[in-house]
Amino acid sequence: MVGERVLLVDTVNPGFEGELKKNVDSVVGLENLGYLVMNHAEPDHAVAIPYLMSLNGRLKLLTTLKGSRMAQTYYNVPSDRIIVVKNGDSLELGGKTLKFIEAPMLHFRPTMFTYLQEDKILFSCDFFGSHLAEGLFDDDVEDLTVFAQKYFGEIMMPFKVMGKAALEKLKDLEIDVIAPSHGPIYRNPDKILSLYEKWVVGSTREKVVVVYASMWGSTESIAHLISENLISEGVNVVEYNLSYADLGDLIKDLVDSRAIVLASPTVLNGAHPLMVYFLYLFNALRPPTKYCVIFGSYGWADGAVKQIKDMVGSNVEVLDVLEVNGRPKEAELAKIVEAGKMLARKVKES
Repeated sequence: MVGERVLLVDTVNPGFEGELKKNVDSVVGLENLGYLVMNHAEPDHAVAIPYLMSLNGRLKLLTTLKGSRMAQTYYNVPSDRIIVVKNGDSLELGGKTLKFIEAPMLHFRPTMFTYLQEDKILFSCDFFGSHLAEGLFDDDVEDLTVFAQKYFGEIMMPFKVMGKAALEKLKDLEIDVIAPSHGPIYRNPDKILSLYEKWVVGSTREKVVVVYASMWGSTESIAHLISENLISEGVNVVEYNLSYADLGDLIKDLVDSRAIVLASPTVLNGAHPLMVYFLYLFNALRPPTKYCVIFGSYGWADGAVKQIKDMVGSNVEVLDVLEVNGRPKEAELAKIVEAGKMLARKVKES
């Protein structure tokens, strides 16, 4: 039967079920589908599963064991309509062979990749994705690397160890095309593969991210001064004012930065709320940052530097801290300059 040999990989975001049906019908007809792959169970991939299965009573769902449990829990898929696959399993479709590769926690627990052997196409779920809705293929998008790095930082960076394990599983496959669930399809996959090989092991550059919040300009002047000194020492510097910074861009720059400078005024005996929020994300995303310098300023009472240092904890090596009352004086300016030189040396030595 035709329906036993036709397969669909994943579904769509909520609200697009009708459009998906229309697109499937335009190619093969929904009634001809025999299998539906759920690479992972997050709604933007899987929410249309019950809709499609209600329209095609013969449709079988292919997923991992953990994925099958989620399909039953969240999408009410009957167990007798689920085919559980494990790492290395394959499915013959008549001239086409699918291989399934378990890739847990990228970035969802029951994630897998689907590999179309004859055409050398990897359906990689969220891995290798980008939050971009323009261009069907990678060479349609100018500087796609920026979007890919931003996506990696926001989504995959906390799961670097799992990412490294997934790349190891892919190393013996011939891959001509990578089709992630988000963003353009890579028909030139070597570049994104080489970038991921660096990102999943936390490879960094001679680069420092300077992140600050400021109320009346004192902390901002400190941030600018250390940025200028780092640049003068030949270090790549990216500076972000948290009052208007795009956090996605900031996170993108953390992917390959070797050090970070954190600067905040004291607000009610602690760091500025924007800095506290950023540090929460910093700790959750676990960037490969090795070194940190912390600056603060205050009016009648200090406290920002202590809170920042406590929040950073042992995630990075804190090389220096300085907290000034009001605007930095001549002696304090000299200390800031020296801190910049010391940080530059560390970044270059690593």
